[in-house]
Amino acid sequence: MQGVRIAVTGAGENGVFRLPDLEEALSQSFTGEAVANASIPADGRTSDMHGSAEYSAALIVAMAEEAVAAAG
Repeated sequence: MQGVRIAVTGAGENGVFRLPDLEEALSQSFTGEAVANASIPADGRTSDMHGSAEYSAALIVAMAEEAVAAAG
């Protein structure tokens, strides 16, 4: 494996974006624990009637954990 790439859409104010810190953590250890220990900042995340920016950041972590579990 040459590393992990993550693209996130629907959770940021500027469209699609990547999370280099999470990519690096998963490149080192492709586990749910690596994702759970990640800190996704709420800055620049979507905030609307469906949830706050903090909720969007937490949802990124939850979806990444599901993706890692499904891949494993």
